[in-house]
Amino acid sequence: LAKKAKEQVSARVNFFTKKVTSRRNNSATCPDFFSNQMKEKVFFLVRRFCFFWKVLAVFIICVLHCVLQKRVINHMALNKLSDKKLRSLLGRRSERQETIADGNGLSVRVSKYGCVSFVFFYRLAGRGTAPIWLTLGKYPDLSLKSAREMRDQCRTWLAEGRDPRIQIKIEREATLQPVTVREALEYWLDNYAMDKRRGAEHIRQCFGKHIYPVIGHVPLSDCSISMWIKCFDKIKKVAPVQAGALLRISKQALKFCRVRKYAISHEIDDLEVCDVGKKSARRSRVLTDDEIRDLWRSINTDYDNHELSYENRIILRFLVVFGCRLSEVLLSSWVEWDFDKKLWRVPADHSKNGREIIRPIPDGMFNWLVTLKKITGNKENVIGFDMRQCTASVTIGKTWKRMKHSEKWTAHDMRRVFATKLSDHGFEHNVVEQLLGHTLGGVAGVYNRSQYMDRKKEAMNWWYDYLNKQISGDSNDSNSYA
Repeated sequence: LAKKAKEQVSARVNFFTKKVTSRRNNSATCPDFFSNQMKEKVFFLVRRFCFFWKVLAVFIICVLHCVLQKRVINHMALNKLSDKKLRSLLGRRSERQETIADGNGLSVRVSKYGCVSFVFFYRLAGRGTAPIWLTLGKYPDLSLKSAREMRDQCRTWLAEGRDPRIQIKIEREATLQPVTVREALEYWLDNYAMDKRRGAEHIRQCFGKHIYPVIGHVPLSDCSISMWIKCFDKIKKVAPVQAGALLRISKQALKFCRVRKYAISHEIDDLEVCDVGKKSARRSRVLTDDEIRDLWRSINTDYDNHELSYENRIILRFLVVFGCRLSEVLLSSWVEWDFDKKLWRVPADHSKNGREIIRPIPDGMFNWLVTLKKITGNKENVIGFDMRQCTASVTIGKTWKRMKHSEKWTAHDMRRVFATKLSDHGFEHNVVEQLLGHTLGGVAGVYNRSQYMDRKKEAMNWWYDYLNKQISGDSNDSNSYA
């Protein structure tokens, strides 16, 4: 093609030159507008221009010819094989094994029985080291295009100082045995939450109820954000606050897996609680004196009680009297109770802040506890039965309807009632905070290690007497403890 173009350009340049020369010879017949000297200069410039054009055209054609030829040569040297060639080799028997190069370290190895395999040849540390033949896969299971892509990837790994054998093994293990969403969340639960999070088993139950049935079997790397959102939207329909809580926990779990290089996913990093649910509202419910009287009367009614079951009466008595957390009651064992000193020592393992909580036992409640121990002393828990926290929370949360109270209250609201009444009666802030099991903030939390045992004892006795006076008809507050 280049040769033909060169001939055409040369022919046109020659034709134009002859035409100009012919006009020069016939200039005598033309009107003499210019002098002979001027005509000679014009013809000289035309000849120079034609010569320059001819040389330039030939130069451009030669350059294009060389460039195209070099590209063809390089292409043929890099990718020598074709699918047609490989198909012709497949299944063909021969007397010996044959290796055919494709370029840049990629070759095909043809066995005596016609089995075609892609191999990559390389050295880890230059010519001074032994050569390595890495098998990439068999043809046609691995296509020629994919084999060339793997070759380029191997060359990239070598440039980064990594061994392609190890990298391919890692990628194949990750592909054949991917970490599922369930495995990632369970990894966080077993290696972090069980030791450092309160209620880890409750979190596992929530995962098993809401997340595992929907996306638990999906590989974490393949679980897209749309799949996560679909899962959380399903939870949001029945429990929007829990959907937001599970999102926060899931983000923490995946970050833990990502830091440890166990599994990597960034799909839910940008999601916020408001995107999949709602935040729990800060509650301010405090029971009135009439509602406290109704509740305490029902707790002390053993027969013909249609408002509270036996289990809920036991749990609520502890919640109302001690202002403790629901989990502290459900996990309490008789080892924590010191009847000689009349103290309830909540161990750090059962405390939310990871510190021991010491609460005095009111004098009026001591005999009831002694009687309860005779009934449940051989049981694992003080209350004498096993109940999950979510079950207890739900059943107690419905009590306000059965008592026909005007506004909903929960088991956790008993702590607010406890703290409000003690504070209103003049007991110090630090005393109330320690009874609630809170950590003192600021410098006081660092240096002040006092247990305020005398004041806590006074507060507990006043509170228990206050409750009994509500149902005995004498609701006049006594200032003997203040």
